[in-house]
Amino acid sequence: MVRELMIEFADRTGLLSDKKPPRRYLWTDAFAVCNFLELYHDTGDEHYRRLALSLVDQVHAILGRHREDDTRNGWISGLGEQEGRLHPTIGGLRIGKQMNERRPSDPFDEDLERDRDGQYYHYLTKWMHALNRVSRITGDATYLTWAMELAKTVHARFTYVPLSQRQRRMYWKMSIDPSYPLVPSMGHHDPLDGYITYNELQASAGEIAGGSTLPDLSGEIADMAAICRGKSWATDDPLGIGDALCIACKVVQLFAKGHFEETDLFENLLDSSLVGLESYAGRHFLQLPIEYRLAFRELGLSIGLRAVEKMRGLMRKRPDLFDRERRIDSRVETLMRHAPITETIETLWLQGPSREARSWTAHRDINTVMLATSLAPDEYLTL
Repeated sequence: MVRELMIEFADRTGLLSDKKPPRRYLWTDAFAVCNFLELYHDTGDEHYRRLALSLVDQVHAILGRHREDDTRNGWISGLGEQEGRLHPTIGGLRIGKQMNERRPSDPFDEDLERDRDGQYYHYLTKWMHALNRVSRITGDATYLTWAMELAKTVHARFTYVPLSQRQRRMYWKMSIDPSYPLVPSMGHHDPLDGYITYNELQASAGEIAGGSTLPDLSGEIADMAAICRGKSWATDDPLGIGDALCIACKVVQLFAKGHFEETDLFENLLDSSLVGLESYAGRHFLQLPIEYRLAFRELGLSIGLRAVEKMRGLMRKRPDLFDRERRIDSRVETLMRHAPITETIETLWLQGPSREARSWTAHRDINTVMLATSLAPDEYLTL
């Protein structure tokens, strides 16, 4: 089923042949890269590895450049053609929305903004992770370099210190360049996502031969740690809960590799996720008619619950690290009580009639890819 879903996605979005114009969207493509790597790992078929690498190239060639309907052209970074190919992420990456970005002089419209292009921080961190996974699978540090260059750029552009405060904050959405904020508020999980993703990249750099030539993210990590300090990560949004659980799974892996020591943050993540899960389950959203449901948000939760399964397995393999933390173990076991939600969500969206509903077809690409991730999540969940 995962193979079928991903080949369907590759064909529909112009990855398999030149006969269809490529249609790239950064969030979806980050999951897709991991899914193709998962299929390669599972089958040994080089076809899937090539698809992952081709998708990376397409994303950089399209979303690393200005839009065709823009007066600007070339790489977002402003680099020349040859240099831009060597550093395709150094200017950031567009979201891939259908509408062009809002200009600074244009009035803000919340509904329209959802359909406008620009740069989303939490999409960019997903792409950093995907590039890290490509680097790990291929052994080519170039992909990790691109991930770390992307981290450097977006951190400098998305974070700022308000004039009236000392506490650093973040913008949620930036312009395509990215030179000005399109949505100045801070995404709920964005600082946490950035903090752990930067740690992931830094850990990978330390494990690669010649890693000293890679960018250093120590300053960025310190900034994000400060933004995260004292915050609660609780939400009853299923996609947000799932994302928090996936981040917690990364923390377990960083612990196991000796790259992270903040047990307080880990406990906070588990507690916040449990509060959100119990609130979500108590409101019976999964019993709503299908036309009122968004598959990708539910599948985000399903992937997060898969992350809990992975966390528990990793913790049991390292009793020397985790047996001392009985409080953590009990929290993970409590979260596991919600694991049947995964089967409920996957079963519904695997059914043919469900994938003919408007709520599915309106977001077909992202739904398809995230369903595949939920069914075979290991590559996406691995550092």
